[in-house]
Amino acid sequence: MNQSITPTEPNDLPSLQKKSKSASDLVFQGILRELEAHTLVPGQRLVEVDLAAHFGVGRNSVREALQRLAAEGVIELSRHKGAAIRSLSLQETLDVLDVAERMLGLLARTAIRGLDLPLARGSLQDTLQQLRQADQAQDNVAFARVRRRFYRVLLDMGGNLELKRLFPTILMPVVHAQHRLPSLQKMRLADYQHIAQAVLDGDPDQAEMAACAHVHNVRKSINGAYGPG
Repeated sequence: MNQSITPTEPNDLPSLQKKSKSASDLVFQGILRELEAHTLVPGQRLVEVDLAAHFGVGRNSVREALQRLAAEGVIELSRHKGAAIRSLSLQETLDVLDVAERMLGLLARTAIRGLDLPLARGSLQDTLQQLRQADQAQDNVAFARVRRRFYRVLLDMGGNLELKRLFPTILMPVVHAQHRLPSLQKMRLADYQHIAQAVLDGDPDQAEMAACAHVHNVRKSINGAYGPG
């Protein structure tokens, strides 16, 4: 089998199209990263000229990225107030988690299809080790970065193109930014280890259960902190 879990990018695009796409992606991904790193917070305004200077791109690329973020529900665009990071109500947060539970369960289950791909096991185990190191160093930025890699590895192992398309649209970066509970990171690490072990064991039912249990734990923590009673 000559597949790899590392996705490749198309090489047949015109150079100007590549440049425009990469600049827009730089802003799009950069805003998501800074949201997870708590450099940006829900409700914060996003100013085009500031973003262009911050990311070193043109304002057209910034506008394109903001349109994409708005389409995915990460930001809100107002004709008079401009762009701002979206704030979620408690019910909206719980709705996001309901969707995340189903999709993460499917993600963990389908990842088992890629156990025989070159470097798959090693990549998953290496990602877990990096998560432990980030946790021990109390480096929230590194933990968020490696968490994204953890999900990318699972997505690449599963090879489900529709799931690859839909999974990044879940508003978990907004949820993580809005609900900064001290208990969440330790709980995430333990849950990711359970998910990864079930995948490595080749047990689809257990992998799905571990993934759903993770979202249940996030929901329980948020409800405990912000819910009634």
